[in-house]
Amino acid sequence: MATRNKTEVTEFFLLGLSSWTEMQPVIFGIVLAMYLVSLMGNSLLVIVALSDPKLQTPMYFLLSQLSFIDMFLTTITVPQMLVHTLSVNRIISFNCCLIQLFFFMAVGSMEGHLLAAMAYDRCVAICDPLRYSAIISRHLCLRITLTSWVVVSLNSLLYSVLVTRLTFCGNQLTHFFCDITPLLKLSCTRPVVNEMLIFTEGVAVVVSPFFFILGSYARIGVAIAHMHSVAALRKALSTCSSHILVVLLLYGSVIRMYLRPSSNYDLEQDRQVAIFYTVVTPMLNPLIYSLRNQEVKGALRRLFKKLCISGNFQPGSQVNGGWQNIS
Repeated sequence: MATRNKTEVTEFFLLGLSSWTEMQPVIFGIVLAMYLVSLMGNSLLVIVALSDPKLQTPMYFLLSQLSFIDMFLTTITVPQMLVHTLSVNRIISFNCCLIQLFFFMAVGSMEGHLLAAMAYDRCVAICDPLRYSAIISRHLCLRITLTSWVVVSLNSLLYSVLVTRLTFCGNQLTHFFCDITPLLKLSCTRPVVNEMLIFTEGVAVVVSPFFFILGSYARIGVAIAHMHSVAALRKALSTCSSHILVVLLLYGSVIRMYLRPSSNYDLEQDRQVAIFYTVVTPMLNPLIYSLRNQEVKGALRRLFKKLCISGNFQPGSQVNGGWQNIS
């Protein structure tokens, strides 16, 4: 359906992940399994980070917020995609599209800000360990989180308002959710203002945390180079390795998808990157942090042991003894 006036576009048709009808059940099963694993893994991280006494530190508070963001990010896009995968009615209203765009961009940007805060936490812990408790606190992390939410929400609101000012030549989005890239591609004229916004204000909000992370790790690298203890060096590398891997997964996708002119967009490739960014990465993050972090693995073991004890024993002296052993 050709459309020259933006007010005539009241809904969009999402083409989904694949046009192969016979592949839809397979895609549905794979994406559903990854979504459930992502929800379960991130939920466990949130629970242990907020409930385990040994994880009541600023770093694990930030990790719990990152896991919450990952659950939020997948829930914004995946349930709708699953419904559309097995349905011929893949229509989303213009207003719902704007709402999805707002939350997706806000939550996606928030992930970068949390990773920057975590990089700062690690930088202080390694470079200035004696003053760590005086510099980093749970209250500071809470203020950083709230401030970041305000910044990314305003940024996302600005993008959403600019989309309402676009004129569209059709209503078929080559995507499985409403994202800024296919919407710009669908515009009748080259959206110069929107592209300038992406490369200026967008860089400031989305990419500046990445440069902050690079600066933090540059300082960490200098500190590590001056370490003479093998044990301290090993601990520092172990502390940072999980975070570095998550940063690479996130920003590799973000830079590939958004930081280029709309004339260079390849929507087919972008859909593949988007499924990695919205489904695979949130599923991998809790696995990365749990498998490579002894404290998280210990907290998970304590949680499962408590659940097993509470499920297999009646209240009494044995249970009390078991709880004392755990703590």
